[in-house]
Amino acid sequence: MGNSGLTSNTSEERKTNWQELYILVKHWRSDLEFYKDDIRFLQQLIEKYLIWITKKENLDRVAGIRKKEHDLAISCYELHQNTTDHLGVIADFLEGKGSISESEFLSRHGKLETSMSDFVKDFRESRKEVFKVTEYVMDSEELQNILDS
Repeated sequence: MGNSGLTSNTSEERKTNWQELYILVKHWRSDLEFYKDDIRFLQQLIEKYLIWITKKENLDRVAGIRKKEHDLAISCYELHQNTTDHLGVIADFLEGKGSISESEFLSRHGKLETSMSDFVKDFRESRKEVFKVTEYVMDSEELQNILDS
């Protein structure tokens, strides 16, 4: 009675789980590629308009953003590498050639998931700060007049 809900196909169920994990991690990698492009775009935008900033206070604010964007770019690159490696490990499990124990894999997967979550949180906070500082700098430097002319 207690095991009536279980199927005898446990290896097939595991393969399905590995396939689902593979798809999930591919989505993570795709998201990271988007974030990488977004970070690069903002870095280029900041560089382009940096020459118009004249006030030291605003230069300091923008310098802080540039540092955070640089750090985010590094984190994104490292996460992308880790995600690609992780996909390889999952592919090995799908082919029955797992090189590490399942419990070790699950531990690594949990750490990668936490890193992804932390990165997305940092990315969103960075975006909010970029928009806030941009608005402040545009107002205080009267850059909009320059851009409109």
